[in-house]
Amino acid sequence: MRRFIQTAFALICLACLVPGLALARDYDSATKAQINTKVNAELSNLFASVPGSQDVISRAAGVLVFPRAGFMVGGQHGGGALRVAGKSVDYYHTDRMTYDVRPGATEHSVAIAFMTQEALQRVQADKDWDVGTDPSVAIVAAGAGGKVDASQLDKPVQIFVFDDKGLVGPVTLPGATITKVE
Repeated sequence: MRRFIQTAFALICLACLVPGLALARDYDSATKAQINTKVNAELSNLFASVPGSQDVISRAAGVLVFPRAGFMVGGQHGGGALRVAGKSVDYYHTDRMTYDVRPGATEHSVAIAFMTQEALQRVQADKDWDVGTDPSVAIVAAGAGGKVDASQLDKPVQIFVFDDKGLVGPVTLPGATITKVE
């Protein structure tokens, strides 16, 4: 009986891992279409809620957007799309990105702007990008009036964490990883 319980426990644990492994491996065309629709909506939301963000994104070599359905307090994982010249070129998922939020905020989106071609190429070449230890990453903070403070944009990678009211934070990235979906 004890052997049966151990075997059953092992099979249950394995069954819990399989859906996560399938998600990490591939997104079907329907999932990509859903992600693209959400990315479009969240970029519009970012531009409307964070003054100056559209200028930053338009100057970027590429932007990786994780729509709000992919992020929740406590580091929930989610799917996103990498846009280059306005088109989705790759898909990613992430986990272990954590941050504190303003009272009442429940859902957030993340936009990661790659300000140089080198920064963009580095993330595209790396299957698992460890955001938390990358010294080229900066978190965008709101300046006066909630507008992006252009003086702080000195790193090759700029991360916006936002909701309908603007930027949220503070953000911490220890252990945050972004994985390219093949």
